[in-house]
Amino acid sequence: GIVIKMFFDAHDPSPFHAEYAEDDAVVSIETLAVIAGRLRPRALGLVAEWAALRQEELRPAWLRAKNLEATGKIAPLP
Repeated sequence: GIVIKMFFDAHDPSPFHAEYAEDDAVVSIETLAVIAGRLRPRALGLVAEWAALRQEELRPAWLRAKNLEATGKIAPLP
């Protein structure tokens, strides 16, 4: 499956990492654009769909990560 991670020491623009197999992409929460790395097209499409649905949850999770707090869980795609 696809694994989403946030790192407390990442720099703005607020990113999350999406990992699938040997691929890793860094995605901006604000624009949902890939800012580093790559994912296979199908995986990237699923990540983009999920992030668009969960963008309002990702923003506060990012702030919690920056404050060294638990980010909490965000639901997968329905």
